[in-house]
Amino acid sequence: MAQEQKQPRRSSETEEAVETAPETDVAERKGTIDADVDDILDEIDDVLETNAEDFVKSFIQKGGQ
Repeated sequence: MAQEQKQPRRSSETEEAVETAPETDVAERKGTIDADVDDILDEIDDVLETNAEDFVKSFIQKGGQ
């Protein structure tokens, strides 16, 4: 039995299909993500300011856990 070997084909089509995002788009997405992270951290700060003791107690292990 003859075995066929598959050779990877290189074409300019696949190389052209891969497009990189413009730097402005990347910077815009980074700004959006940074704002989202800041919002989440602000929420965590608010919870800790009002319920810090309860928050810490929820992480204390109880016997056998």
